[in-house]
Amino acid sequence: MASKENTVKVPMKWRLKAWWEGYDVDDIRARLDNGEEPEDVPEEVKQPASEPESDAPEAMEWDDKRLETAQLIWGEGYCGPGGSEYVTSMSKLLGMSSKMSVAVIGAGLGGPSRVLANEFGAWITGYEESENLAQKGMALSTKAGLESKAPIQHYDPGSDEPFERTFDRAYSKEALYTVEDKSKLLKNLFTNLKDGGLFLINDYTLGSADALTNKDVQKWIRQEPTQPFPIPNEEMEKLLTDCGYILRVNEDITDSYIDMIAKSWAGVGDVIESLTKHPEDQTDTINRLVKEAEYWMLRSKTMKEGHVKAWRFLAYKPAEIK
Repeated sequence: MASKENTVKVPMKWRLKAWWEGYDVDDIRARLDNGEEPEDVPEEVKQPASEPESDAPEAMEWDDKRLETAQLIWGEGYCGPGGSEYVTSMSKLLGMSSKMSVAVIGAGLGGPSRVLANEFGAWITGYEESENLAQKGMALSTKAGLESKAPIQHYDPGSDEPFERTFDRAYSKEALYTVEDKSKLLKNLFTNLKDGGLFLINDYTLGSADALTNKDVQKWIRQEPTQPFPIPNEEMEKLLTDCGYILRVNEDITDSYIDMIAKSWAGVGDVIESLTKHPEDQTDTINRLVKEAEYWMLRSKTMKEGHVKAWRFLAYKPAEIK
């Protein structure tokens, strides 16, 4: 006969919160069994976060269901950390104006592109490697009346000529780490960036070359929807300077990314609760949220342990001396 402790059902809201923040679910089950209804998970039941169960996770493709789930956490038009306020604040480094053209590399669902168009009046072209993301992103730009001001289009980063025009500014948001031939793409962008142009990069890098031997990093790489090719920030720095860029900003922003991830997932309990009250069965959506949480917990873990970093570069293309 099963023990009573193992038969008490822990609400999904608590299971997800306990899992995400590293609490012991069995301790919470025992407390519920005793009739307790804590307003928050008690500090004393904290335990080290458990390892993800699967040793060979499959890649999490950007299908329609995952895009729907991701936007429940990050907001419409976003697939990861850094919403409209963050993009606006960070993009001030680019000094944009309404007369400028801007290339957004790794446009995703187009959230950052539309923010830049609305906040700075710049003319944006979003380039996205995933065909589904590009299609959905363009639909959202059209819905917002920005189909001309902030179009999102599919591109091949490995193409000899991925960009059909020149730009005053460029912005890449967590996009270069999935590009295998980074040197080729960076040189192509350097060619298409006007003299005096600025290129802002936020990207995932490795804490060291040895980080690729870490099991959690390997697991993260297998889960990515697009095959990642992360490199240490020192290698990225060299690739940029070899192209001819002058670096004006070269900084570790890992802590801010960990914080953004944690804050976005802090409200997942409310999302779960609203889904449980939905007139239609939302079990599938809730299960997908749990899977998405596992994905982001693993990435956050690798960042906290220093294996993966979030890094920012601001690169300047000097004018040719004539």
